[in-house]
Parts: sequence; structure tokens; C-alpha cells
Amino acid sequence: MKPFRIDSFQVGAGKTQMTWFRSLLVGSLAFTAACASGPQKKQTAAPEVTPPAAQQPAPEQKRVPPPAQKSGSAQSAFAAALQSYEAGDLDGARKGFESVVDEVPQSLNAQFNLGVIAERQGRPADARVAYEKVLLLDPAHVPAVVNLGVMYREQGRLDEAIALFQRALKTPGREYDASLLNSLSITYRVAGKLDESEAAARRVLVRNKDNPGAYKNLAHVAYAREKYRLAELLAGNARKHSENDPALYNLLGMVYLKLDDRARALVQFQKAISLDAKFTPGYLNLGALALSYRDYVGAERSFGKAVELEPGSPDATLYLAWALDGQKGRDPKKGLAAGEAFEKVLATRSDLPEAVCGAGWAYASDRAGWQKAIAFLDRCKGLETTTDNDKQMITAKVQGLQNMLKAPPPEAAPATAEGEGGGAPANEAIGGGGAQPAQGAEGVAPGQGTEAAPAGDATGAAGAQPGQGADAMPADEATGGASSRPEQGTGTTPEADAMGGSGSEPTPDDAPRGAASSGSGARLAPGGDGTPAGK
Repeated sequence: MKPFRIDSFQVGAGKTQMTWFRSLLVGSLAFTAACASGPQKKQTAAPEVTPPAAQQPAPEQKRVPPPAQKSGSAQSAFAAALQSYEAGDLDGARKGFESVVDEVPQSLNAQFNLGVIAERQGRPADARVAYEKVLLLDPAHVPAVVNLGVMYREQGRLDEAIALFQRALKTPGREYDASLLNSLSITYRVAGKLDESEAAARRVLVRNKDNPGAYKNLAHVAYAREKYRLAELLAGNARKHSENDPALYNLLGMVYLKLDDRARALVQFQKAISLDAKFTPGYLNLGALALSYRDYVGAERSFGKAVELEPGSPDATLYLAWALDGQKGRDPKKGLAAGEAFEKVLATRSDLPEAVCGAGWAYASDRAGWQKAIAFLDRCKGLETTTDNDKQMITAKVQGLQNMLKAPPPEAAPATAEGEGGGAPANEAIGGGGAQPAQGAEGVAPGQGTEAAPAGDATGAAGAQPGQGADAMPADEATGGASSRPEQGTGTTPEADAMGGSGSEPTPDDAPRGAASSGSGARLAPGGDGTPAGK
């Protein structure tokens, strides 16, 4: 899913104009981590902020300049560090901003940018320390509040995120700050407090009746309340004021899925990635739709793109694993690739039942993976979530694999007239609980299948039968991944999950995974003095 984070740009000696950069992940408003463009010191009084949607420059700010020699040196070092960042040299940028902080310890911009770089480099603890240092100098520094709040939210520290936003909103002049209120609205929604989420979004509209982020948050609240026509209306309202926001098209796609209009949903998801080729949720949703049509090759392509954009995302990797697993009946090597993908998920989620059991059944597709299959299936059998029926299937499967391992591998026979090899058939290793494509499923045409599989369904709801899957909660922008998991078991195939249950939907786009925290390669936008003037 990471957030919209704040971007700003130094325009002159005493003026700052802020712009806003959109993130890859969808649905509700959050802010992408951005970089300030000048090593300015903490202001003696926080200037009042223009409402975010107004797109106006910040008022002139008076500040006490440092000594000329030091100021010039800091400015040069800051500019060089910013250039290094834009060129992708994060280490060079970090050293440059550190030199600025050494020379001008109260430079909010340089300290803030060190937090952004730390997120990009996968050092969340260092990022948190950097943002907290900024807030010690200026407790109402909006970019630092938003980015730190997003980090708390992604870590599940929702109460801390809410408290952080609420404290900042109590600062004189910040009571109606749209970025803070919209971020608070997202956090309330993630916490399941829909009334509070709606109230925060409506508070934005008190001062700015056309704020698209507020309408988007209200649309997500309506969606969560299953008021899909209202969600469509609110998302359309937001689109009037932000027509190039891929998150809005992704949200509309989810709404249309709920309204049983998959053709329109597909168009919306395609529109989202056409607006932003790095928009991860769009690829996740297109992959989920492909799974619903038994188009495992198409699903692999879409989920593979999502993994390419967010290589550290366990959710995207898990969905790719199921797309690969769906092809193992025709190509056992795909099963091995699926097993490797499941293992990557387990590197960060060591006890995830879907990955443990999925790896076992995937590796069972080819002799080269049988030893690993036995080990993973034994682990799967010992999980509390594994049903008695699944345990029986696993026992039979493991016994079959052990017997086949005792026998010498069959020699490859000459190709037949039809070009088929004489080796062991692929399904010999798959057995009872394998994941071969369902009979006739490969030919399901769009519009003829069942409800599109949600991104959560793409993980494989072990134990669910086609058409019986429960609705998946959409992967939330504020959670950074699928916000719900399928039924946890072991015995069924991902094809069953691809069918999806009635009313299920793919991933929404509102996961606040911005450039700084997602590692997606999004640019670090230039910034001003940390007093955003527009969104």
C-alpha cells in the first residue's frame, strides 16, 4: 500500500511553495515522505498554514539567518545532498544532510530528510529517531508528524498514531490542517472507529469544501459501511478535484465489484495503473481478477509487477506464490518457484499458515522439492489452524512422497509422437491435496466466472471451497497490505480461492506506503521549511 508524504520546494529567500506528491498505494489520504529543500532553522513562531487544497504559497516567514559563512556552507551542502538523493545516491545524500545538521543543529529540513532517507534504506528505527528530533524542535512540524504517524500506523501502534495527530491538531493555527485531519481519519478507520473517521474528514470540509482527500476518506467509510452507491458518489466527488489520482479509480473499481459490475471495475483498475505505472494496488487487483478467471499466467504477470515495485512486501509475494502454484499442474517447475516465493514470505512472517502449508503443497509438485515438501507439510500438520480433514490429506501425501523418494528416479523415456516425455506425470507428485487447476477452469472467460477474487483471496483460503469464500476486507492504505487473511487451513488449492465468494473484492489502494517507506523508487520531492502550504 505507503502514504502520500509531503513535498515542498524552496522558491526564494523568504518564501516557500509546497507541492504534494502522490504515493503508490491507494484509497484514503496519507502523505509521502518528502524532502525539504533548504536547511532552514526552527522558526520562533509557527506560521499559519493555508488549507492544503488551496495550492497557494506559504506566507512570508521571518527568520534569523545564521552567520553568512556558515549559512552559505550549509546551503551548498544541502543542495549537494538533495542532488545526490535525486540521483539515487542515498548514502551520499545521508552524509550530506548529516554535515548540514552538524553545522546547523536546528535545521529542521536536514533532520527531516535524514528520516526520509532512513525509511528508504529500510532503517525504520533511525527514521523514527530523526522525526522525533524534528518534533522536539517543532512539535507542530506537519511533515514529521504525518510520516511518524504513518510509521506508527503501519506497525499497528494505532493509539500512538492517533495521539500524535491529536496533539499536533491542538497547536494554534493547525486545528483544521487537512493533512493532519485526513491522516487522523485514515487511522481511525483502520482502528475500526468509523464515526470518528467520518468526523475527522468532515472537519476538513469545514474550511475546504473541495478537499479531495476528505471526500476520499468519506468514500472509504461509506464502503466499509457497505453503502456502495454513496461510496461511488463520494469517490466521484473527489475525482472532480483530483482527476489524476489513481487511488480514486482503484476505489471505484472496488465499489463496482461490490455492485457486480466487473467490467467497469476492470476499467477502473486499468485506469489507475495507466495514471501511475508504479501504482502497486492496481496490479494487485488486476492479478486478483486474473485469478478469478483462472488466468494464472496473467495473475503471475500482475503480481510479479507488484513484487518488482515492492520487493519487500510479503503480501505481494504471497499473491505471486499462489499465481505460480496455480500453474504447477502443467509445469511442476512453477511449483518449485511457488515454494521459493512462500519461503520468502516466511522470512518475515515465520508462522503464517498460508505460507507454511502453501510451501508444502507447492514443493510436492516436483521431485526436486519433495524433501522440502515433507518438512513443510509436517509443520503444516502441527498448526492449530489445520483441520482434521487436512491432517489426513497431509499424512497420506507425506507417506506417498516418502515412498516415491525410496524408489530410484524414473529415466526419461523417448518423446512420443505427440511430443510427451515418458517421465512421471506431474500429478503423480501432487496427489490428494495438490493444487492442480480445476477441470475446465482454464477456459473461463471474463464475465463467466464467479466474483473476482480479493487480494486476500489470492493468498489461498485453505479449507474453503469455490464460491464459499467469505468477503475479504480490502487491503488498506493505512495497513500496508491485505487487512484480512483467508481461512487458515491447508488442504485446498489456490484455484478455489481464486473463485472468490459473493461480494469479494481486490485490494484497495489506500495503503500509506510512500516513497520513503515502501522502497518503491518514488522520488523524494523537494521541500520547504516544514510548513506545508498546499496538498
